[in-house]
Amino acid sequence: MGDAVIVSTARTAIGTSRKGTLADLAASDLAVAAIGGLVERAGIPVDDVDDLQMGESLQGGGDLARYAAVELGMLNVPGVALNRHCASGMAAVQGAAASIRAGMDRVVIAAGTESISTTPGSMKRILPGDEVGPWMSGSHPETPDAPAFDMSITVGWNTAQRAEVSREAMDEWAYHSHMRAVRAIDEGRFEEEIVPLEVTRRDGTTVTFSVDEHPRRETTLEKLASLKPLHPEIEGFSITAGNSSGLNDAAAALMVVDSEYARAHGLEPLAVIRSWASAALAPRDTGLGPVYAVPKALERAGLTIGDLDLVEINEAFASMAVASTRLLGLDHEIVNVNGSGCSLGHPIACTGARMVITLVHELRRRGGGLGVASMCAAGGMGSATVLEVMPG
Repeated sequence: MGDAVIVSTARTAIGTSRKGTLADLAASDLAVAAIGGLVERAGIPVDDVDDLQMGESLQGGGDLARYAAVELGMLNVPGVALNRHCASGMAAVQGAAASIRAGMDRVVIAAGTESISTTPGSMKRILPGDEVGPWMSGSHPETPDAPAFDMSITVGWNTAQRAEVSREAMDEWAYHSHMRAVRAIDEGRFEEEIVPLEVTRRDGTTVTFSVDEHPRRETTLEKLASLKPLHPEIEGFSITAGNSSGLNDAAAALMVVDSEYARAHGLEPLAVIRSWASAALAPRDTGLGPVYAVPKALERAGLTIGDLDLVEINEAFASMAVASTRLLGLDHEIVNVNGSGCSLGHPIACTGARMVITLVHELRRRGGGLGVASMCAAGGMGSATVLEVMPG
C-alpha cells in the first residue's frame, strides 16, 4: 500500500440559501452534480471505486452517499453518510485516506453536501407526555454559556471574549475575506474547481451556475461597522451578520486513491494527504477547535507551523478565524488567501471538502508546498488535514 493521494476534484459553485440560484435543489441533487462531475474528470472506471464517503449534516438522516451513487448508475459503489457537523466533509476526506492507508481500499470518493435551502424539519414526542412538536438534534447538551442552537453565542461570542477579539478586528477580517474572494473570482482561481451546473428556475428558464454568488464586492468596512449585533440585549455583543459565515448550498467531491494505483493507471496526483487529526474541547470553547487540531495533525506529519505555506481556517465566525490565526502564530497573509466562510459562505457539511479542494489548487497554482485545512465543529470539536503538493 502507498500514500493516499488526491487525483481529481469537483465542486458546485456556492449558492446563497433560500434566495440564491440553488435554492430549489436538494442536497442530493447537489451531491449528484459534484460527484458526477468528479467521476467524469477523473476518468477512473466506476468498477474500480471501492466506496463513497460523504458528509451530510442537516439532511434528516438516511444515506445520501448511496443515494447519489445509485442516481449516477454506480450500483457497485457502496456509500456511507458521515456527520461531524461543520467538519463532515473533511471527515469524509480523512476517512477515505484512512481506508487507503490501511490497505482496505484503493479508490474512494470523498464528498460533502448541504442544502440549507431545503433542510427538512423533524417532529418528536415532547417528553414527558404525548404531545408532538418540532425537533432538531442538538450538537451537545445545552448550557447557559453554550446554547446548542445559537452558534453566534457558543462559537462567535464566546471565542471573541476568550481570545479578546474586538469588533473592529472581526469586521476587518470579514472585509478582507470578501475582497480576497472577489479577487479570486475575478482572476479565475476557482474555475478549475467548479463544475458548471444547469439550473432550471421556477419560471422554466435555465441558467448555468458556475460562480460563487455569496461574496459581496460592494461591501466596505463602514458598512460592516454599521450592522447591528445579533444579540443587542447582551452587553458588548459584537457578532453581526457581516462578521459571521453565510448560510449556503453546495456540494464538493474528491477522488482519493492509493498512490500505487495512481502510478499503475497513469494518474497524476494533485496532492498527498500527509496527516489529519480531530480534537475535542468544552462546547463553550468550540471556536478554538483549530488551535487544538492543527498542532495535533502537524505533529503526526512531523511538521511545525513554520513549515506551512498556506492555511485554510473556516470562517464560521470571523472571531474564531482571528483567534486561531493569532493563537497558532500564523501570518494572515497565508491564511484564507481566497476568502472563506464570511465571503464564500458555509454550506455546512460541504465546507470541509471544499476547503481541501481550494487548498490543493492554490498550492498547485503557487508551485507546490505544504498546507493545512482546519475548522471548528459544533459540540466542541476541531479538525485538521495536512496536504502536500509536490513542485511541478
